[in-house]
Amino acid sequence: RDVGYELPLSFLEAALGCKKQIKISRLETCAEFSGKGTAKGTNPETCPDCGGSGQVRTQRRTPFGVIQSMGACSKCGGKGKIIRDPCKKCKGLGRVRVSKTLEVSVPAGIDNGQTFILRGQGDHGVNGGPAGDVNVTVSVRPDPTFERDGFDVWCDIPLTFAQATLGDEITVPTIDGKAKYSVPEGTQNGTVFRLRGKGIPYLNGRDKGDQYVRVQIEVPRNLSGKQKEALKNFDATMNEKNYEKRKSFFDRFKDMAGK
Repeated sequence: RDVGYELPLSFLEAALGCKKQIKISRLETCAEFSGKGTAKGTNPETCPDCGGSGQVRTQRRTPFGVIQSMGACSKCGGKGKIIRDPCKKCKGLGRVRVSKTLEVSVPAGIDNGQTFILRGQGDHGVNGGPAGDVNVTVSVRPDPTFERDGFDVWCDIPLTFAQATLGDEITVPTIDGKAKYSVPEGTQNGTVFRLRGKGIPYLNGRDKGDQYVRVQIEVPRNLSGKQKEALKNFDATMNEKNYEKRKSFFDRFKDMAGK
């Protein structure tokens, strides 16, 4: 059968892909006597009730006549064999539970709650049957800088009043490292700009999403007296052309008051 495993990842590990070691518990074929489940020097016996088929025919009388059906043999549990002297290691089951360490390659672009499969790494099959899989479900921890939206990445970046007013070349963090961006003069708080191809890789694809950067203008605090005076002198030089949104708002307010 399949084995489940939950793998915790950081935001960047999920976005870029990584290699991890995981430790699972699975059933493996008992190394003693090729998993037959018998003690040394003995072999399983053919079940006398089902003749080794694992199934028996039953009859049941009903008002409509006798109904015949096939079902699992109760003596051998449907196995067709009976173990008189079981292996001490596996207790006759033919499989033992072991702890196994596996190295896994996490695909780039995987998202929180998604699952990737390790084929044939689950429980070993009974009587030489095929092995199950390991279903690895990822749990991605929140990141203090980045947020994910599909294959796009969002982040906030603080700007000073002077940077937003005059424009500036800034350094923006991305999942691939640092990138340069020229902020135009007059940038307003909440403005969003896009860095194409700086997002998360598409699963099993060559394309990538984009990164969106949201501007947060930080109002200065703890100003000295000299700084406050300089700011007042600067504000005194401002006029309506410098504050278009403010002018538009108060113009609408005047129109409403005049009605």
